[in-house]
Amino acid sequence: MAAQHFLFNLIYLTMTKNNEIIFLIDDDALVRRGLSLLLKSADYDVETFSSSEAFLNREPFVGTGCILLDINLGGKSGLELQDDLIDKKYGLPIIFITVKGGVPESVRAFRKGAINFLQKPVDGQRLLDAVEEAVSRSREINRKYSELSDAQKTLSNLTEREFEIFRYVISGMPSKQIAQELNIAEQTVKLHRSNIVKKLGVKSVAQMVQIAEKAGINLSSD
Repeated sequence: MAAQHFLFNLIYLTMTKNNEIIFLIDDDALVRRGLSLLLKSADYDVETFSSSEAFLNREPFVGTGCILLDINLGGKSGLELQDDLIDKKYGLPIIFITVKGGVPESVRAFRKGAINFLQKPVDGQRLLDAVEEAVSRSREINRKYSELSDAQKTLSNLTEREFEIFRYVISGMPSKQIAQELNIAEQTVKLHRSNIVKKLGVKSVAQMVQIAEKAGINLSSD
């Protein structure tokens, strides 16, 4: 199990490093060329698109990076694309760039998760700083997703009864009380706890709690 876990993380980290891309979506060819050259000079891999529709036709991306998005695109606007990406649970951070975008547009964009809003013509260093921040956030999002996936995969090894007892254990309930709640023998609970410890590869309740937190389990729920 430990070797499989190490191999999974190694593959994940390699995938992430090799798939760090900045997606530039702007209907102005000169802007696409200029910003693309700037980003490539800073050693970023860049993919450019002239419309929201062109970007949506690309196969889903699972690496790290960010989206540089013109808010006033022809066809589906930048804000409409943001809505689509939220619905698709697309996790890449978005930096909006625009000539005409005002306060209402920026407020809406920020409320829906955009991390920056830059006015054209974009200052080169300000853009690079914003991209660096966005990519850093993307790495953190992917790291947390990896932890979530690992923890959920680990918990999937438990039987239905073991998971039920696991929930009681991480809530702080002792074996005797768990037995009373489930109307089973205390020794049976202890046997299940032993199996849970082995399957999860933990040595303490605190480590069980850590797995539960990473798996997104609400510890305050019943």
